[in-house]
Amino acid sequence: MPPAAVDRSVLPEPGFLIGAEKITTHDGEVYEHRYAATGEVTYAVPLAGQQEVDAAVAAARAALPAWKRMPGNERRRLMLAFAAAVRASEHLAPIITVENAYPLAFTPYFTNWVAELFEFNAGYADKIGGEVVATFPGPAFDYTLDEPYGVVAVIVPWNGPFVSFGQWLAPALAAGNTIVIKPPEMAPYTCLALAELAVEVGFPPGVINVVPGGAVAGTALTSHRDVNKICFTGSGGTASRIVSASAPNLTPTAFELGGKSARIVFADADLDEAARRTLLGTGQACIAGSRVLVEAPVYDRLVEMSAALAAQVPMGDPFDPGTFVGPVISQGHADRILGFVDRAKEAGTGRLVTGGERLGGELADGYFLAPTIFADVDNSAEIAQEEIFGPVTAFMRFETEEEAVAIANDSEYGLAAHLETNDLRRAHRMARDLDAGTVWVNGFVDLPVGAPFGGVKRSGYGRQGGIWGIREFVQAKNVWMPL
Repeated sequence: MPPAAVDRSVLPEPGFLIGAEKITTHDGEVYEHRYAATGEVTYAVPLAGQQEVDAAVAAARAALPAWKRMPGNERRRLMLAFAAAVRASEHLAPIITVENAYPLAFTPYFTNWVAELFEFNAGYADKIGGEVVATFPGPAFDYTLDEPYGVVAVIVPWNGPFVSFGQWLAPALAAGNTIVIKPPEMAPYTCLALAELAVEVGFPPGVINVVPGGAVAGTALTSHRDVNKICFTGSGGTASRIVSASAPNLTPTAFELGGKSARIVFADADLDEAARRTLLGTGQACIAGSRVLVEAPVYDRLVEMSAALAAQVPMGDPFDPGTFVGPVISQGHADRILGFVDRAKEAGTGRLVTGGERLGGELADGYFLAPTIFADVDNSAEIAQEEIFGPVTAFMRFETEEEAVAIANDSEYGLAAHLETNDLRRAHRMARDLDAGTVWVNGFVDLPVGAPFGGVKRSGYGRQGGIWGIREFVQAKNVWMPL
C-alpha cells in the first residue's frame, strides 16, 4: 500500500529553544522540510542565523555557573528522570519517522538507546572528581580536579540526530557542561522535542539550547569566542570547515565522521547470517559495511543470496509495521546516490546484479531507491572508495587473509569493520590488523553505551561511550601544596 499522507500533528512546532523561551516567529531564512515517503512539506522550518546563535550561546554561558556547581547527585537525578521520560514517551517515535522516514518498526530501538545513554552517563555525574598525585623529591600534596569545558557546541547529522543527541549530550551534561545543539535543516524536530522534554523534567533553562540551521548557523557557532568545545557528527568536508572556523579561537574539537567500512566474509562463516547482515548493514549510516569482501570459494553463492534477499525486502510506508526499508532523506540525496550508480555503469565498474533505480508506482512520490548490488568491483573504483550513504554495496573477491586485510585497509576511512568467521584465532588476528575504531565479529552494529566508539584516519578523532566519552568533556586542573 502507498505511504499515508504525513500527519503534522505528531511534530513539535518548529523553532528555537533558547534559555527559557521557545521561539517560533522568525524573520530570517526558512527551510521546507519534506516527509521523505511522500515528498509532502511538513513545515517551513526557521533557520538560525548569527542572532539566534549569539542568544543561545549567551543563555548557555549564563546557565553554566549554577549547572557545573550543582551537586553531582542532583545532576544524576535529573538525567535519570529524563531517561525515564524518554522511555515512557509515546510521541517521540513518530517524530523520528516523519523527520527522516525511519520505519516505525525500528524507532523504539532509538528511544531505548538514548534512554540508556542518559542512564549510563548519569552514573558518572556524582563520581567525576580527580586523583591524588605522587610527588617528589620534596613532600607535597598534589591533586587534580576534573572540570567541565564550559559551553559545548554540538552539531548533529540528518541521518541520526536523535541518537547523536544522546551520544554527545549525556556525557557532556554529566560532566557539568552546558549545550548549544544545532540540528540540521533536513532533520530539525527530534532534538527540539528531546530538549523540551528535558525542560519538562526539570533541567534549568539554558542548560540545553536548540538552534536548527544550516551553514550560516554552523559557521556562527563554530567560530564563536564563547564556545569552549565543538562536537560534530557528519562528513569530513564539513569537519575541515569547522577546523578552519574554530582555529582563530583554538577551540578543541571532537569528530565522529564518515566511513566506507568493509564487511569481510570468510568461507567458514554462517552465510545465511552474513547475507542478512549484508542487507541490514547498508544505507544511510556511517558504519554501513558497504564494501563486501568475500573469500573466493563462497563468493558467487553469497552474491546470489544477497541479491535474492534484496529483491524480497519489504519497502514502503514507514508507518507500516511490516516495512523494513524506507526512503532516503531527500530528492537531492536520491539524485546523488543515483549519480554514483550511473557513473559506475558508464565506467563498467563491476557487474550490476540488482537494483540501481528509483522505485515507481505507489512509491513514486517518495524518495525510494532499490537496494543495489555491484559484483566484481575493484577496490580502486569510486563506489568502493567514496561514502555513498545509500543502499549500494560493492562486492569484491579475495583469496587470503592477508589480501582481505590489505583491501579493507586500502581506504582513507577507518570508522568500522565487520568480520564474518567462525575461526576464533582469525577473528583476533583480523581485529588487531584492521584500521578501524570498531570491529564487529559475527554481529550487527551493536554499540554498547559503555564501549568507546569513534574512528581513525579520516573517520575522525575523539570517542563516544563509556569513560572515554566522559573524558571528552572534562579537563584536569592540578593543585599543588608544599608540605
